[in-house]
Amino acid sequence: QVQLVESGGGLVQAGASLRLSCAASGLSFSTYALGWFRQAPGKEREFVARVTTNGFDKFFGDSMKGRFDISRDNAKETTYLQINNLRPDDTAVYYCAADPSGLRRQASSETWYTYWGKGTQVTVSS
Repeated sequence: QVQLVESGGGLVQAGASLRLSCAASGLSFSTYALGWFRQAPGKEREFVARVTTNGFDKFFGDSMKGRFDISRDNAKETTYLQINNLRPDDTAVYYCAADPSGLRRQASSETWYTYWGKGTQVTVSS
């Protein structure tokens, strides 16, 4: 049974930083690219970040460049999303997802990702 479980969200003040975690089980973790998406109320889900299987090739949504970082720890079967200088418009449910395609390039479409976590809520107060 494949599971992706996000954690680390919460209520924070603008300017704070968070590190979200996503722990995976039931899949061959090191062969999957990993992504983070977010969805705010009333808005479509948007791409946040992606890291490929080698852990060194990283891609970010246009509005995320500079404040976001993605990493992975294959030994712990966990991916992380670091968010710095949080803003109120970062408020959303953040989802991690796993892509089995083996692509070592950008893949921002949801359709590439087979497995999804249930999300963790990030709320940023002004």
